[in-house]
Amino acid sequence: MSGVLAYIGLGSNLQDPVDQVARALTALADLPETRCVARSALYASPPMGPQDQPDYINAVACLSTALAPRDLLASLQAIERAHGRVRNGTRWGPRTLDLDILLYGGRQIHEPGLSVPHPGIPERPFVVHPLAEIAPRDLVLPGHGPLALLLSRCPQGDLRRLEPVPA
Repeated sequence: MSGVLAYIGLGSNLQDPVDQVARALTALADLPETRCVARSALYASPPMGPQDQPDYINAVACLSTALAPRDLLASLQAIERAHGRVRNGTRWGPRTLDLDILLYGGRQIHEPGLSVPHPGIPERPFVVHPLAEIAPRDLVLPGHGPLALLLSRCPQGDLRRLEPVPA
């Protein structure tokens, strides 16, 4: 199978977040016309939005997929729903599972409901650091520049790599 490399951000802070992310990684690898070629360690981080919620568990996966961007997004949203995700319009609120297309090859996509590269990447240590763990440092994020530059500008802050890394 030939496909494009797509990087997916994963996050959870409800209902056993470590298990949620681990099960989501398995579900990603089971998508049709897709295989998981790399995955980062799990990271714990404080919430971005309201602070009166549990810390998040985050990771990044690299998929080789033949799915078109919209089909990949639909598949990610189906996995979220299977994990009990309810979209109620609350921005940055607690959730059982959040899956985002961070990168889809070298493409830039700006459509209703789909922006790739994900516009928040540069300000999110819980994305930049796990991404740097599995992607080449010279990877160029369209509109954002090389990953190595983003990494140098995005301090780790309160982000904690979990050890040992759950299988």
